[in-house]
Amino acid sequence: MRQSAGILLYRFREGVPEFFLVHPGGPFWEGREAGAWSIPKGEFADPESPLEAAVREFTEETGTRPEGPLLPLPPVTQKAGKKVWAWAAEGDLDAGAIRSNHFRMQWPPRSGKWILVPEVDKAGWFRWAEAATLINPAQVALLEALAAQLSFKPGP
Repeated sequence: MRQSAGILLYRFREGVPEFFLVHPGGPFWEGREAGAWSIPKGEFADPESPLEAAVREFTEETGTRPEGPLLPLPPVTQKAGKKVWAWAAEGDLDAGAIRSNHFRMQWPPRSGKWILVPEVDKAGWFRWAEAATLINPAQVALLEALAAQLSFKPGP
């Protein structure tokens, strides 16, 4: 089974939680919004622990190392079967100043042409309704679990 791990960063503005989400880079994701965003996360394999992977991936995809206590959230399984381990952390960072790592991909597929793309092409802070629309549908459960821990009642 494929596994990934990540961190759901949150902050409060005017007493309301906002959630930090990232958008995947590359031509496949270009122009896709609803359901395409995610918590900063990535795959891992033994011997790396899910928590170590979550911190590494957040750092690679944002250029910022998460700090503070990390609250475990219940893992979720995405549509394709990938299990996502997640932690929440309260914090703040400038979404417009993220620095993501890059990877090579063949584009168009099977063309023999290789391009370098950022793993994450943009990030943002979103309140509940917008975050729940933008995030990968399976990851809505992470928002819900964090809202329950924060005693926040989700809604529009």
